[in-house]
Amino acid sequence: MSANLTGPRRIVVIKLGGSILVSANAYKRAAIFVRNRQHADPDERLVIVVSAQEGATDKLEHAARKIVSEPHAAALDLLWSTGEIRSAAILALELQALGVRALPLNIHQAGLELSHGGSEDAQFSEAVQFTPRRLYQALAKYQIVIVPGFFATNPEGAIASLGRGGSDLTAVLVAKGLQASRCELIKDVPGYFTSDPHLDASALPIPQLTFAQALEFADGGCELVQRSAIEAAARCGLPLVIRSLIETEPLSRIVSAEESDTWAAAIPSAVEAV
Repeated sequence: MSANLTGPRRIVVIKLGGSILVSANAYKRAAIFVRNRQHADPDERLVIVVSAQEGATDKLEHAARKIVSEPHAAALDLLWSTGEIRSAAILALELQALGVRALPLNIHQAGLELSHGGSEDAQFSEAVQFTPRRLYQALAKYQIVIVPGFFATNPEGAIASLGRGGSDLTAVLVAKGLQASRCELIKDVPGYFTSDPHLDASALPIPQLTFAQALEFADGGCELVQRSAIEAAARCGLPLVIRSLIETEPLSRIVSAEESDTWAAAIPSAVEAV
């Protein structure tokens, strides 16, 4: 851990997906969740990776295609990025309203850089480099730092997207680079199920699965976690926690085949934000 962080402080990366950021009230609910996490363990430093509000990316793309049928990739990425930047700012303001200091960063401050290519490059999990210096500096002053997901900068310094669902990859790469104690991906469902719980009332939760099994889910059309994010976590052996905001709901853990159940013993229950 960086020398800028003194004392027994741990870093936790929590990704808030667009599927839970569905309205103004949803941002308030997410802010309460983050505040409660901060109060639960003052020694932790929280990096919150945010997606755009649900539907915002599609609306921005639709607006672009009303102007031109095939938008230039650089222009589309720049337009898309306004959704994640807005989320970071609004969550910081909601936390401020709760009396909590949080620092929102922009995409250039986050430290994610594509080593080559751009939005057309499919191998994002291997092409993205993370430089943690600015995040360490921010965490030395703030207990909560908010980072826009889904984007990096390319070798020319322009904003480039990381594929749909790319906020998951952002969270994994940041967690790996900061040597975080854990990485949690907050979704609108509390983890993996035997079938789609929105469509099948008899679906059963899957409390733990391997990276290989999670990749099978992704290849089978389950978009719960971005495939590139699973690949990146598997390469560095970073366990993932998939959960909702609600304490009483189950969660899923994605671990290596050799990993025991004991690694997650210290994971707190999510606090239901009401």
